[in-house]
Amino acid sequence: MAVQIKDVLTGSVAASYGIKAGDTLVKINGEEINDMLDLQFYQAGTNLEVSLLSLDGTEKLVKITDKDEYDPLGLEFETYLIDKHHHCKNKCLFCFIDQLPKGLRDSLYFKDDDERLSFLFGNYITMTNLTQKEVDRIKKVRISPINISVHTTNPQLRVKMMKNPNAANVMERMREFADADIKMNCQIVLCKGVNDGEELRRSIRDLQSLYPAVQSASIVPIGLTRYRDGLEEAEGFTGEDCREVIALVEEETAQFYKEKGTRLIYLSDEFYLNAGYDIPQADYYEDFPQIENGVGMVRTFIDNFMDDMDYHPEAKENVAVDIATGESFYPVLCTMADMAMEKYGDKVKIYIHKIKNEFFGGNVSVTGLITGTDLVKQLSGNLKTDRLCLCNDVLSDNADIFLDDMTVPQLEEALGATAEFYSCDGYDLLSGILKEV
Repeated sequence: MAVQIKDVLTGSVAASYGIKAGDTLVKINGEEINDMLDLQFYQAGTNLEVSLLSLDGTEKLVKITDKDEYDPLGLEFETYLIDKHHHCKNKCLFCFIDQLPKGLRDSLYFKDDDERLSFLFGNYITMTNLTQKEVDRIKKVRISPINISVHTTNPQLRVKMMKNPNAANVMERMREFADADIKMNCQIVLCKGVNDGEELRRSIRDLQSLYPAVQSASIVPIGLTRYRDGLEEAEGFTGEDCREVIALVEEETAQFYKEKGTRLIYLSDEFYLNAGYDIPQADYYEDFPQIENGVGMVRTFIDNFMDDMDYHPEAKENVAVDIATGESFYPVLCTMADMAMEKYGDKVKIYIHKIKNEFFGGNVSVTGLITGTDLVKQLSGNLKTDRLCLCNDVLSDNADIFLDDMTVPQLEEALGATAEFYSCDGYDLLSGILKEV
């Protein structure tokens, strides 16, 4: 697939060899360029033959010599990927996007299932939409690691969970990647009464059999909203359910850890919080390979907060602040606030507010899905200060806007307070509270 060049960066390799905006890139060293991964892979090298079509249809062959091996050509295209995003065709019983209310911005409803985004940005793919040609390309251009949404290794059950007959070949595909030395990180969304219990035990053992090609795997609980009309019935996990899941996973990973020196498979923090258990210590998570899936994030937050208290032995000024958080993180944040106020005495006042997610409903309790609507409704008249601290996960990427499209200025006006945002990091929060950033 030939692709038109939108722009050529000034001073780039391409510009120095006369490649122009409007030219169509056809091949590099005889290899077709279909997307960004092809470009990144085939532009590496010191000597390149770049096949182009000019605007008038004239064929051009540009021979590039003595390029630094990993220097990019400096080409820009209509989209970052060059090609269109690959979207998911599954109808998974646990899909959060299918549980969104109507009326949100369009971008929230797009379900990606793109192996390029898996490699470039860490997105997870189901592999159900991969053609054999795409599988061969993954192996050829070394797209590694690749992140895979496994959910279960039982072929029939996976088809049932995803409503896609292509879901059955998960282990076949993963063995193919393992044989090609493609590294994999995996994820299981656990659904009560579906892929838990003995099915989970089977999945754990199958993933262990693929080590070290499988580098890590996380188990996260199903998220349920109140917008499941027309969808398959599903239940959330109770505290007792979570304790049973923890016991099963610890049983299945203990011997593996003893033999291999890694647990390989980890439970998300939500299981421990909902079970009423303490979050494991940092060494349990080894090098935190699944932290982006909420595995060990709470432990990191706690340890960083405590380290920052050591770094700030005293408060330099009197400060007072309100902090809003989701239901699941509320007990942790209360404990941290109490520790800080005990350390700094009367100079620091911290008021923690638990926000119930009424916008999404169901069992949604994480801080990152809090909306402006719920903040205004539940905090109006209840703030103790004119400072409101929030985790920046509640905002859309690169925009001061909540999931329900309320803007930060609208929130501030409604509550009569200044909104301050911190990353999901204990250092950042405490330094922000103390105004010592």
